[in-house]
Parts: sequence; C-alpha cells; structure tokens
Amino acid sequence: MSLNDYNAYPQRRLHRSRSNRMIAGICGGLAETYGWDATLVRIAVLLSCLLPGPQALIYFIAWFIIPKD
Repeated sequence: MSLNDYNAYPQRRLHRSRSNRMIAGICGGLAETYGWDATLVRIAVLLSCLLPGPQALIYFIAWFIIPKD
C-alpha cells in the first residue's frame, strides 16, 4: 500500500457529540464515529455498568479526555 491509499479513506476521530448527547456525549460520539446506533451504544454502556468493574470510572475519564465535536 502506498501513502496515497491511506489518504483515500476519511479519518475517523473519536469525539463527544454535541447534537446526540444525553449526559456528556460519549456514547453519541462513539456511535457517530463508528456508524453505530446511539441507542444501542447507550444500552450496552448501561448494561456493562451492571457488571463489576471500572466502567463508570472509565466513562468519567473519557468525559474529560475526549474532545467535543
């Protein structure tokens, strides 16, 4: 692959959504970046928070690290 082949694909950049947000826009931005349904991403995050682990902490860290749209 040449360098021109990489330029043919648009760059996907993870961001927090301003238009598709409920709390911080993390799930909406993730859905926009990868072309997923935002509702399904929100349900997956909610269900994962029911399991033991640092999911809520990761969400709050992402709130401060991921830039806005």
